[in-house]
Amino acid sequence: MPSKSDSILIVGAGVFGLSTALELKQRGYTNITVLDRYAPPAVDGSSVDISRIIRIDYVDPVYCQMAREAYQGWTSEYKDQYFESGFALLSETPKNDWIENSKATVLASGGTVEDLKDATQLLKLYPNIQSDLSGMNGYLNRRGGWADAAGSIQKLASRCSVEGVSILTGPRGSVVSLRKEGSRVVGVNVASGDSILASQVILSTGAWTNRLLNVAHAASSSGQPVGFIQLTPEEARSMEKTPVMINMTNGVFIFPPTPGSNILKIARHGYGYANKVTVQNDGTRTISSPKFETSNSQTGYLPDDADEDLRKGLQRFCPRFADRPWSFRRLCWYTNTPKGDFIIDHHPTMEGLFVATGGAGHGFKFLPVLGKYIADCFENKASKELRKKWRLEPVPSGSTGHPMKGDGSRAGPPLRNLTQVEKAML
Repeated sequence: MPSKSDSILIVGAGVFGLSTALELKQRGYTNITVLDRYAPPAVDGSSVDISRIIRIDYVDPVYCQMAREAYQGWTSEYKDQYFESGFALLSETPKNDWIENSKATVLASGGTVEDLKDATQLLKLYPNIQSDLSGMNGYLNRRGGWADAAGSIQKLASRCSVEGVSILTGPRGSVVSLRKEGSRVVGVNVASGDSILASQVILSTGAWTNRLLNVAHAASSSGQPVGFIQLTPEEARSMEKTPVMINMTNGVFIFPPTPGSNILKIARHGYGYANKVTVQNDGTRTISSPKFETSNSQTGYLPDDADEDLRKGLQRFCPRFADRPWSFRRLCWYTNTPKGDFIIDHHPTMEGLFVATGGAGHGFKFLPVLGKYIADCFENKASKELRKKWRLEPVPSGSTGHPMKGDGSRAGPPLRNLTQVEKAML
């Protein structure tokens, strides 16, 4: 186990990196530096913007239990960032296996849900809902809702700073490669200036991980469409006290308008879009990754079919605003894994390197407890079962990657490679 005085570099100032930094500092590690291209909340990270779903609804009992633990943090330490609107999981088909299995896991863990054999029942519970729920079914979990993502990350970053964690951004925080001596990682090379050396390097680089390390067999990246619409205060008030709703048939989900800004957000939890690029680290490889040199949220570009699908989702969830112009759009970059499991492990062949990534589109909701789980793995204190679940397997010989279907909660069109024209628009 590393010494408490060892220098530790954490690459990535998202929910994985910052939660790890805070937890390790609180466990007595004295020399922790977090590196990132941008100051948290990073403008193009997956842990930012105005909202993220908070739910305890999982098929997998491990994540269901973790989510219940995180919920305690959201309703206490992060209560100012959390909005308990309720969470409705809906389907256009008579039976959705993921919904049924998730409900069973929640009930088995002591939770409660309200069956919606006819989703129009929601209109009685939430009169301000303006959705067309005809022909849909599912269930409502009142223990759930959404969190101010950027605000939560800002609070987490501030807590890190108060505890004495250094956060380095800009060219000195932009890690371009790992620095190695033989089979040991001894630091990182950055975009400007000398290498930064450390006893331990922790990669919490999300969708950018494959740029630094060949983990194509275990993780890949895809962009998921998100759209924002500016409402008037009166329009926003007309939708107050409505739940987060997700259509598990097509993956589209919608939030209540954000208080204060009156912004309506809609997105899709699906298979997304791959951005194929060639990188030289760890050998010449072709991977899917967001851009590195500039922000991925700057252009506000979405592929035409993604825009069309979000518009169809609006027509269902909020027909009143289905033709309202977007105030902003972007692709939110996920890290996909084969079963939707996180990757939290010491590298199997490189000493001095620990990997904490693979959020798989659901890592943020564990913000209050994620660092504890990562630090337990870092210190080899986690259970054998958990360490096996989150193990980083060695790269198989001749591996060209594996399907990254996730945990079965995604829906919508299959993964599609962006065309050259679309890539130029990013």
